[in-house]
Amino acid sequence: MTSADDPADAAVAAAERCTPEFRRNPYPVYGRLRRTAPVCPLNPPHGITTYLITRYEDARAALADPRLSKDMYGALESYRRIFGDSSVALDDHMLNADPPKHTRLRRLVNSGFTPHRVESLRPRVRQIVTGLLDDCPIGEPVDLLAAFAFPLPIIVICELLGVPPEDRPKVQSWSTTVAQTGFSPESKRAQQLAEEALHAYFAELVEQKRRRPSDDLLSVLIGARDENGRLTEHELISSAFLLMFAGHKTTAYLIGNAVLHLLRHPGQLRAVREDPALIAPAVEEVLRYDGSVETGTFRYATEDVGIGGTVIPRGALVQIALSSANRDPAKFDAPDTFDLARPANNQSAHLGFGHGIHYCLGAPLARLETQLALTGLFDRFPRVALADPAREPEWLVVPFPAFRGLVELPVVLEPPAP
Repeated sequence: MTSADDPADAAVAAAERCTPEFRRNPYPVYGRLRRTAPVCPLNPPHGITTYLITRYEDARAALADPRLSKDMYGALESYRRIFGDSSVALDDHMLNADPPKHTRLRRLVNSGFTPHRVESLRPRVRQIVTGLLDDCPIGEPVDLLAAFAFPLPIIVICELLGVPPEDRPKVQSWSTTVAQTGFSPESKRAQQLAEEALHAYFAELVEQKRRRPSDDLLSVLIGARDENGRLTEHELISSAFLLMFAGHKTTAYLIGNAVLHLLRHPGQLRAVREDPALIAPAVEEVLRYDGSVETGTFRYATEDVGIGGTVIPRGALVQIALSSANRDPAKFDAPDTFDLARPANNQSAHLGFGHGIHYCLGAPLARLETQLALTGLFDRFPRVALADPAREPEWLVVPFPAFRGLVELPVVLEPPAP
């Protein structure tokens, strides 16, 4: 039983969450859920009742609540019903683990994402930004998502891991299939084939790097597996997949969302151009206002858990609506306003990278890439404009939903002079 003031209204809002209209603008629905059913039981397409948490304080507490487990093996039957056995083969990593396993796996991977290591990548990221913009066509529409926002983080994470340049297109293609899987038999089959291909690819890449190790992160993880026994082979392959998958999807969509909203708010964009110091706050405001991770990955209740006046029963799945929490007026002033001048303590409190022990390991790298992408784009093309400002953007349709991102972002980098 929820604490909804109007359960019927909450049920309608929950159903609307799966419609194309919701994908275009989910925030009114989330606002209604925060008011009427802040912890709302849903009946999603996968058929397993899932509780959706929408208020900021509840979401922040839930992200750090050890009773909401991330250990997929503790809810393996539900996990298999949703994702299938091919996903299990790739998902034995820190994102799907609780301490002490999570602690062990995260510590091993952390060396690749220390502040010093990330800062050392700045010249190379700036070089990649420049090269990608060099290759973009001038004076005609270009999909900035395909030409710029996606290639940038793919190149960075693949170089960090040690994925050869010639392999990146197929790895990205398989990852896209996995990310956009639906529930039809055809979609599930495509997902299975893509996941099997990814597993085979990383297994082979691990063997290649065993024979010829280098200074990349995957070679470091192989050393931890072979020399110290701190990783199983299953964990090694799954961790490689996680880093590649999470290391480019969310950042690419974040760059796209940031460009869209700055172009739609010319006054805010003008402020960024006049004061480059606003680039970092701009990225934080995009993360709050329309970040690329809409809901956290699944958790499940290891016991009956009371949140926001609702008891989530033992064994139930839980999703935390980060996008809703980041628009909660109980936490953020004028939350539906895109405002780069928002006070820092009100802006940086967002949950765009999560909270607690599963706070995004790659957050510093994502921030660096997005800041340099925006700086490079608007410095190089100060008059960049949407190719068709009147056209409603098409947003990614995903089954859970997890990602919040555009399907494409058509712009003209150098429009004709007015």
